[in-house]
Amino acid sequence: MLETVSLKLNADELIKMALKEDISNEDVSTNAVLKDYKKGKADLICKQDGVICGLNVFERVFKILDENTEIKFLVKEGEKAAKSQRIAEITGDMRVILQGERTALNYLQRMSGIATYTSEVANLLKGSKTKLLDTRKTTPNMRIFEKYAVKVGGGNNHRYNLSDGVLLKDNHIGAAGGITNAIKAAKEYSSFVRKIEVEVETLDGVKEAVAAGADIIMLDNMSVADMTAAVKYINGRALTECSGNVTKENIKNIISTGVDYVSSGALTHSAPILDLSLKNLHPVEEV
Repeated sequence: MLETVSLKLNADELIKMALKEDISNEDVSTNAVLKDYKKGKADLICKQDGVICGLNVFERVFKILDENTEIKFLVKEGEKAAKSQRIAEITGDMRVILQGERTALNYLQRMSGIATYTSEVANLLKGSKTKLLDTRKTTPNMRIFEKYAVKVGGGNNHRYNLSDGVLLKDNHIGAAGGITNAIKAAKEYSSFVRKIEVEVETLDGVKEAVAAGADIIMLDNMSVADMTAAVKYINGRALTECSGNVTKENIKNIISTGVDYVSSGALTHSAPILDLSLKNLHPVEEV
C-alpha cells in the first residue's frame, strides 16, 4: 500500500486537484437536499471480479474533505474481490460522502482495473524467467497511482520518468547519428551508477549495441524469430527487453525467446476499470 507519508507528500496535491475539478464552487445537488450536517453510512460494492487496489487513495479523498470520515475496509490491498462483494463501509457527514464519491471511485476503479489486468498478464509469465514491466504510457497526473497499481497486480516498474534512467530510443539514436554514437555519448554524460538501455529494431542493431557496450537492449517490434536470434546472439552480455504492442493476447509467444523483461504500455493505457459502486447511503443515529 502507498505509505501514508509518501501519499501525503506526493499524492495529496493531485487528489486535491481532482477534487477541485469536480467541485469548482459547490456541490449544488448535495447542498440542495442536505442543508446541515447529518451523519450517514454507505457501502462500497464490487460489481465484478477483480484485484482491489488504491484503498488508501480512496480513503484519502474523504479524509481531505473531512478528517472525521471513518472507513472500515473489509478486504486488504491486493486481494481479489468477487462480484457483489461488500468491500468497505464509510461513515461520516453525508455531505462529504456525496461530494467525494465520484473522485474516490475514479481512483479506486482505475487503480483496481490496472492491478486486475496486470495480474492477468503476469500470470501468463509464471514459470518463465521473463519479468513484466510497465512503461511511461500513463495518464497525465496519474503516474504515481498507475505505476503503483502495476506493482500491486504483480508487475514491475520500468523507469518512473525521464530523470530516472537512460533509455536511448530511435529518435535519440537518430539525433546522435547512430547507435554507437548515442551509447558513447550517454556513457560520457551519465553517472557510472546508471545503466544504459538502447532500443533496436534489427539484428544488425543488436550487434552494434552489444559492440558499443549497452547494458540493456530493448528489442522493439521484432518478430519472435528475430527476438530469439537476438537473445541467442547477446548471450548474457546485456540484459534483454522486449517491447512493442505487447498485450495479454500475444505475450505467451514471447516467453519462448528467453528475453529477460517484457514491457507493456497496455498495462496502464488499455486496462479497463474495475466496476465499483458506493451504495445504500442512509442516516445513522449519533452515539
